Amino acid sequence: MSPAATFSAVQTALSDLLRVHAPQAVLLAQLGEEVLRVQAHGPAEPSGPDLVPPDEWFDRGEMTWLTRDGALLGLLWTDAGQLVPDAAVQVLTMLLAAARLDGQGRETEVMVTQLPVATAWLTGELLVRKVSRPFLELFELSEAEVTGRSVQDIFADRPAWLGALAQAGAGRSVRLPDEQVTRTGETFWMRGEARPYYGAASAGVMLTLQDVSGEYERAARVAALLDTDTPAALLSDSGAVLQASHGLKELLPAAAAPATGAPLWVWPCFADVPSEPVRDLVRLAATGGAARAEVELASGAASPSACAGPRNRGCWWRRARPGPRGRAPLGVMNQVLSLSEDATILVDHAGRAQLVSERAATLLGVEAARLVGLAVSRVMSELGVRLFTPAGEPMALPDWKEVPLPLRQEILLALPDGTVRQMELRVTGVGGEAGGSRGSVLLTLRDLTALRRAQAKIRHDARHDSLTGLLNRTGLREALGGAAPATQGQTVVCLDLDGFTELNAALGRTACDRLLIQVAARLNDLAAETQGQAARLADDSFALSLPGLGAPGALARVEAALEVPLRAGSRDVAITAALGVATTQPGQPGDAALTDAEVALQHAKRQGRSQRSVFDPALRAQVARAFELEEALRGALDKDQFTLLYQPAVSLRTGRALSAEALLRWNHPTLGMLSPNAFLDLASRSELIAHISEWVVQEAVLGRQSVRGALGKRFEEWAVSVNLSLEELRRAAGLRRLLPLLSAEGAPDIEVAAGSLLDHSQETLALLEQLRSLGARLSVDDFGEGETSLSALTRFPLSAVKLHPSLTARLPGDEKSVTLVQATIDLAHRLGLQVVAVGVEHQAQLDMLRDLGCDAAQGYAITPPLPASELVEWLREH
Repeated sequence: MSPAATFSAVQTALSDLLRVHAPQAVLLAQLGEEVLRVQAHGPAEPSGPDLVPPDEWFDRGEMTWLTRDGALLGLLWTDAGQLVPDAAVQVLTMLLAAARLDGQGRETEVMVTQLPVATAWLTGELLVRKVSRPFLELFELSEAEVTGRSVQDIFADRPAWLGALAQAGAGRSVRLPDEQVTRTGETFWMRGEARPYYGAASAGVMLTLQDVSGEYERAARVAALLDTDTPAALLSDSGAVLQASHGLKELLPAAAAPATGAPLWVWPCFADVPSEPVRDLVRLAATGGAARAEVELASGAASPSACAGPRNRGCWWRRARPGPRGRAPLGVMNQVLSLSEDATILVDHAGRAQLVSERAATLLGVEAARLVGLAVSRVMSELGVRLFTPAGEPMALPDWKEVPLPLRQEILLALPDGTVRQMELRVTGVGGEAGGSRGSVLLTLRDLTALRRAQAKIRHDARHDSLTGLLNRTGLREALGGAAPATQGQTVVCLDLDGFTELNAALGRTACDRLLIQVAARLNDLAAETQGQAARLADDSFALSLPGLGAPGALARVEAALEVPLRAGSRDVAITAALGVATTQPGQPGDAALTDAEVALQHAKRQGRSQRSVFDPALRAQVARAFELEEALRGALDKDQFTLLYQPAVSLRTGRALSAEALLRWNHPTLGMLSPNAFLDLASRSELIAHISEWVVQEAVLGRQSVRGALGKRFEEWAVSVNLSLEELRRAAGLRRLLPLLSAEGAPDIEVAAGSLLDHSQETLALLEQLRSLGARLSVDDFGEGETSLSALTRFPLSAVKLHPSLTARLPGDEKSVTLVQATIDLAHRLGLQVVAVGVEHQAQLDMLRDLGCDAAQGYAITPPLPASELVEWLREH
């Protein structure tokens, strides 16, 4: 079958399923290279190439993902308060998965067989191609008995259906007439639809059958309602009596027979036949109105009578009972009750309805006129109305004579149409006779459904993320058991997407929201496989519990779920994430694993991109120390705890000191002297790095001036270099804060890490050119270690290369190291760059570097880093 034909059949099936299970829902479905918008009524409409929900879906309603194996197949949206059955979600997902281009073969063939309704897929010649399981069960047939056979054989005893199917085969959508089907001794009324479908290479008919036995059962209940002593009749639109109650027949004179089929106004129970008042009542009822009038009976009594239009066809007539003396007239009470927002029924001492408000009649699905005079409990039972407690336990219909007054109780009301409403039931007494006998009672039903749904939505929203539908932090903590001791161990993985802020700036909010939905869908599928939970903790941070998995297995499963690139528009986006995992033992707090996993995640994020960390109690101490260190770091500048040491660089040709590298140190009050490795990562996460960089540059310039002032012309060209982060300078306020200082005093020499020059953008080039224009000589630091770009040596305005200590550490004994250093020096010299060796520890290394042509060196073989005052004295001696 061609893809076009497959998708045509799938569209028809999707529309049918929505019409049966979720008529108000809207489906966005990925079919082939196109996304379609499918609704229960009307043809599917193209929605573009990407599965992106409209913005208004995020603002209201409920959105359900249809996913398979982590892939997002469709989005199902309903307005607030409307629920979609789980079975419908499962079948829709199955159909979309079957229709994927990589699954059109066998899965598409069995697609129809999995539909939850009786369905037959017919060829253009009305031969059966595939049928659903409910179809086989309905007619008690096997698949072999129907596949390939003509409908003429299968429905030989149903000529009306065959005629309708012939019309569908000719290209018209038709409705099959209702017919009875008997299965295992039970009879069902079935109603069908047949519609043609067309594909690129085939055509056929899709037949669906629906069980409408409930409608016929309700019709039978109508007949049961007429089994009463109250005079009542079911009339046709023309006023003909279709059915009459016992009470109406008893009003007939003794010699008169019931005239079923004759107009009500010619029945001999009325005076002056034909009775014009009755005719007028029926005419008004036939237009959908309601009327009340005094009608004279043949016996000479006056009967207060009423007529009202029904829902489907015909009208009802009934004789109202007069109210007891001393009470408010029923007409006045009816008007009062009609003004109420609640559903109300006035019940007499025998349990019969005296008055029924329109809201109560609408709620029960029966005209108010039909209920008056009938026993309320019996009517509700025959209509199929059932009561339940709020917890879902069945309740017996009460005997209104025995109900303790006053009563106020919340109940669940299951109505004949299958809906369940949450109601507040109030029962209060009305009147009563002398001597304590009980009078009427007023039943008041207040619909709390909208209120309870709103409360449930508030509770749901308080525990769920609005974008992805996953649990939020509060919801996950509750799912894990909170602080209470857990009966079983837990494994929790926390993850944070790498570089998502930059990705959001590049792709935009809508695209990145879709990426987050896809990540959430994959994590939700993974959690469901282990009966766990997935949650979104923050913008790009997620967590999931994976019961039954250890830390290594949990990390492997999450890594596999994120391995396949995500789809953003027409591009594939590969993502990486930092992962932290923790496991707990039974008896520990339920949410302890979440807390520990977040500690492990923070440790992984400090290690760089795409790192993993397994929780260890020592990590908590590290995180605590890092927090304390960051807090102390904020006051270090104000307390003058920073200082600079200077590492001189000496010419290997003349032995003369040429410059010094300024090295930052933090004199911590309790931890002692700390190198930048201990605190710069913390500073770089906040605005502290900008203030520290400003201080370093200012102190380095002052140190340079102090050497030149103290030693005169001998060191008038004395230079000081500082290490600056290009990433920090690229920030909006980075270089701008330093410009006044660099312009006024002359920039110090600047060293940039070799790894930061991997970015060959015009922005980086312009930044380095601006620094050079301010007088700075630029050097590449740590050259030869990690990722290094050789082409950066020609693209950027550099003056020198500083060799990483690892290149000189194995000199002079390691021949390969000698060859590598020699080649690096030769390459730099050919490009017009000076070479400085860093970390030189021994005299033998100095001698080898001098022989290889290295220009300068610094390290403990020359002198350790010196404070500014000692540097001046050292320079006087050298």
